[in-house]
Amino acid sequence: MLKTLYSQIKQYKRVSVLTPVFTSLEVVMDVLIPYVTAKLIDLGINAGDMGNVYLYGGIMLGMAFLSLMFGIKAGRCSAMASAGFACNLREAMYSNIQTFSFSDIDKFSASGLITRMTTDVSNLQNAFQQLLRVSVRAPFRMLFSIFMCFVIDVRMSIIFIVAMVILSIFLYFLISRVSGLFKMVFERYDQLNSSVQENIAGMRVVKAFVREDYENHKFLRAAEGLYKLYVRTEGLMALNHPVMNLVVYACIIAISWFGAQFVVGGTLTTGEITSLFTYVMSILMSLMMLSMIFVMLTQSAASGQRVAEVIDEQADIVNPKNPVMEVPNGSIDFNHVYFAYKSGSGEYAIQNISFHVKSGETIGVIGGTGSGKSSLINLVSRLYDVSKGSVMVGGRDVRHYDLDTLRNAVSVVLQKNVLFSGTILDNLRWGNADATLEECKEACRMACADEFIDQMPQGYDTRIEQGGANVSGGQKQRLCIARALLKKPRVLVLDDSTSACDTATDAAIQRAFREDLPQLTKIIIAQRISSVKDCDRILVLDKGKVSGFDTHENLLRTNAIYHEIYTIQNEDGGDFDEPRKNRRQKGTDKHKNKKP
Repeated sequence: MLKTLYSQIKQYKRVSVLTPVFTSLEVVMDVLIPYVTAKLIDLGINAGDMGNVYLYGGIMLGMAFLSLMFGIKAGRCSAMASAGFACNLREAMYSNIQTFSFSDIDKFSASGLITRMTTDVSNLQNAFQQLLRVSVRAPFRMLFSIFMCFVIDVRMSIIFIVAMVILSIFLYFLISRVSGLFKMVFERYDQLNSSVQENIAGMRVVKAFVREDYENHKFLRAAEGLYKLYVRTEGLMALNHPVMNLVVYACIIAISWFGAQFVVGGTLTTGEITSLFTYVMSILMSLMMLSMIFVMLTQSAASGQRVAEVIDEQADIVNPKNPVMEVPNGSIDFNHVYFAYKSGSGEYAIQNISFHVKSGETIGVIGGTGSGKSSLINLVSRLYDVSKGSVMVGGRDVRHYDLDTLRNAVSVVLQKNVLFSGTILDNLRWGNADATLEECKEACRMACADEFIDQMPQGYDTRIEQGGANVSGGQKQRLCIARALLKKPRVLVLDDSTSACDTATDAAIQRAFREDLPQLTKIIIAQRISSVKDCDRILVLDKGKVSGFDTHENLLRTNAIYHEIYTIQNEDGGDFDEPRKNRRQKGTDKHKNKKP
C-alpha cells in the first residue's frame, strides 16, 4: 500500500521535501525564543540593563519574523503537495477504472468506487498535509524543547520523561482500539452511498410505486448504523483531549512545586523557570498533536488501503502480448462456451453453447428472463471472458484481438441505454469523434431518430440533460442505435434495444438495416417475436442452453419453446416469462371457460 501511495507523489516530490525543511526551521526559531526570553528577563529586566533588553528583544523579533516566513513557506508547499497528491490519486484510480471489465466493476461496486475517489482520497489528502507539517513539527518541537530543558535543568527534565511515558502508553491503547473501527466506518459509508445512488437513479420508479416512506426508512437505517459506529469511534478519540489536559496540568503543578524550591534555593533563576513553563507546554502540546496525528493516520490507513486496492487492481480482461489489430469480417463462432459471473463458482449462466454465424447474417436471439441472452452478447465484445470454450469473431478468438479494435468492430447497444450531458451531436459522436454532420444524419435516418430530431427547435444542437432525462425511452434507444452505427462496425448487437419503440418504428429500423447495411452482421436480442421473425435465423435460449437455432418457420414446427412464445404473443396476449406450468394452467382454464 505505502509503495503504491508513494508512487503517486510524482511531480510534487520537491515541495514535499521542502515542507518539512521549512517546518523544521520554523520549529528551531520557535524553540529558541523562550531561551532568549529567559536571557532577556535575567540579564535585562532583573539586572536593570536596558541594553540587554533591546538586544534580546531585537533577537526575539528577528526570530519571530523568520518563524513567520518559514511557516508561510511550509504552509504553501504542504498545500501544493497534498492537493497534487490527491489529484494524482484520483487520476490514477480513474484511469485504472477505465480498464476494468464488468466483473471488476461488480467486485468493487459503483458506490464503493465513488466513496474511494471522494471520501477516502480527501482523508489521504488531509493526512498527507498533516504528515508533512504536523508530524515533522511536533516531534522536532518536542525533541528540541526536551534538549533545551536538559540545558536549563536536568532535574526538572525528569518530569517531562515521566509524562511522555504515560502518554505513550495511553496512545498505544487508543490507536489499537480505534484502527479497526475506522475500517468499519468506511464500509458503512459504501452502504450509505449505495442507498443514495440507487434511490436517485430509480427516483421515477420510487414515485410511481409510492415508496418514498420505505426508501426514507431504508436510508435512515443506513445513516443510523453509520452514526452509531462513528459515535463509538469518536467517543474513544475524545478521551485524547482530557487525558492530555490531565498530564499537562500535572506537569505544571510539579514544575511549580519543585521549581519554587529550586528558585528559593538559588539553583534556578526566574527566567529559567519561566522558560521551563513554556517548554513543558510546548512538549505536551507536541505530544497532543502527535496523538492526533496517530489517530488520523490510523483512520487514513483504512482509506489508503481502499485507494491502493483500486490502483493496484489488475483488470481481468487485458490485451494479449501481440494483439491482432484488424477484424476481417463479421462472422461469429461459439465453440462449447461456458460462462459464470463468479469465477470458480460452477454456477454457469451459459452452458455448452455452440453455434456459427456467417458474416452479413441477421440473427435473432429470444428467450425468457434469465435464459442468458445478455450474458451471451457480452462475450462477443469481450466485456466478459468465457469460463470455458471460445468465442470467435472474424475467424479469430476474441482474446487474440486488441480490445479497442474488437470493440470498435463489435458495436453493442446495451439494454440500459445511457446518454451524456451535451448536445445530440456530442452524444452521436461518441460513436465516432470525427463523424461529419451528414454521417450523423445518415445514422439517425437508419435508426429512425431523424424524425424527432428534426422536430426539435435546435435540431442536432439540442442539449441532452443528464442521463437523457428530456427524451423518451424510445428516443433514447434510437439515439443509442445511431451512435453505435457511426462506429461503422463489422457486427452490430442490439440487446433488446427497440423495446421502448412502437412496432412500426421497430419494423422501420429492421428494414433500414436490411436495405442499407447488408454486409453488417446483426444480432438482435428481443422479447417480441415480431422483432426477430424476419431474421435469417433465430437462436432460442432456455436456462443458459441452446434450445433451437433455425428460421422462424422451422422453429414454429420443431421448437416447443418458440412455438409457445409465438402462441402466447399472438393469441393469448400473455407473458412468456411467466413459469411455463402457470401459463399452461391459464390456457387450460381459458379453454374450460370457453362457451361451446
